[in-house]
Amino acid sequence: MTPEIKRPLPRDWWLRKPAYFKFMVRELTSLAVLAYTILIIWALWAANDAGSYSAFYDFLTSPLSVALHVVVFVLVMYHTATWIALTPKVMVEWQGEDKVDPSQIAWNLSLVFVLMWIVVLILVLA
Repeated sequence: MTPEIKRPLPRDWWLRKPAYFKFMVRELTSLAVLAYTILIIWALWAANDAGSYSAFYDFLTSPLSVALHVVVFVLVMYHTATWIALTPKVMVEWQGEDKVDPSQIAWNLSLVFVLMWIVVLILVLA
């Protein structure tokens, strides 16, 4: 049995090719998704008590919080767009004997995403 060859991998390997860089940025944007999920859980927890909710609301209306929301929004939109673009590459769909066009899968995902945004906007603005 031959021994395993271990090549040293430099820490900046992901900076050498644009595809690797985009991959790492997409992976890092999942931290923004996690942070916003924690914020939503905190909001649900704070809603149980008027004093806690008041402190939470004060935090949300601070300029720092608004700036963080804008940054997280941009990161989550990048994460969503790259995920929609990636899905047809890893999910091969068949309709009978014919392979479904990958662009159709991406289009359908984009349509569902836009429809969900419309529903959320209607619920928030109503």
